[in-house]
Amino acid sequence: MKKTVLALILAMTLIMSSSVSAFADSGDTYVALGSDLTQEQKAVVLDIFGLSEADLDEIDTVEITNAMEHEILGSYLPDSVIGYKALSCVRVDKKKSGGIRVTTANISYCTEGMYKNALITAGIENADVIVAGPFRISGTAGLVGAMKAYQEMTGKEISEENADAAVEEIVTTGALAQEVGDSEDAENLVALAKQKVIAEGAKSDEEILAMIDEAASQIGLSLTDSEKQQLLKLLKKISQLDIDADTLKKQASDIYDRLKDLGVDMSDLDKDTVISGITKVLNSILDFIKGLFS
Repeated sequence: MKKTVLALILAMTLIMSSSVSAFADSGDTYVALGSDLTQEQKAVVLDIFGLSEADLDEIDTVEITNAMEHEILGSYLPDSVIGYKALSCVRVDKKKSGGIRVTTANISYCTEGMYKNALITAGIENADVIVAGPFRISGTAGLVGAMKAYQEMTGKEISEENADAAVEEIVTTGALAQEVGDSEDAENLVALAKQKVIAEGAKSDEEILAMIDEAASQIGLSLTDSEKQQLLKLLKKISQLDIDADTLKKQASDIYDRLKDLGVDMSDLDKDTVISGITKVLNSILDFIKGLFS
């Protein structure tokens, strides 16, 4: 769990700054750096990012402190787990389309998919993200930096609810990964259960638990009651956010393609997404007609 959380914070930190990027298809580049890096460590990270010290003069850069990490993660993790130095760094290249793509370097715990899932929950879209450390580290500063950089870049605040849910998602996924013994299984489970809950508009404990059971069965996992309760707590929080199923699939299409490759039947979710889109169009038309007579 410790490394998962650190890595997620780093990823969310970096999805937000501005300049030119060879990594992105188009758009701006944003960098978040841990405040406790030495000059030598900073050089290592910049080399991973494909940048030089001189490049930083042309790129919007955010510094992430350990105090910021504790402020964001303190509700979920003890101080000893969060640590006392901010060393994780993130490069984010904003794109016009294509969803979120994550790669990591020297991050020992959190998977690329875990970062991606949590960043989508935070409300971040269309970005290439590199999460890195100067040596093998957990990556705590990533999520914090990505959120802060994104807000400064776009002028749009990530709501407290979305940020909180994203942090809990990375913590919960990391804990599940340790319990089920496979990071990818945990990642797939959270992604699929989240998609089901949002696509079907589930709100009650009974509905969400049924979808957790269905998702676990499709992936081939047997969950304990404690693990189900962890997921229930997270998914109830996510169910209250303004996220639609179509956004999830567009931003993490590779995860859902992987689920299909595993034999998971996604047709019901595809149908629900289409119906949701049609409903939105009809509501827009009705609002327009009402406006003509108001």
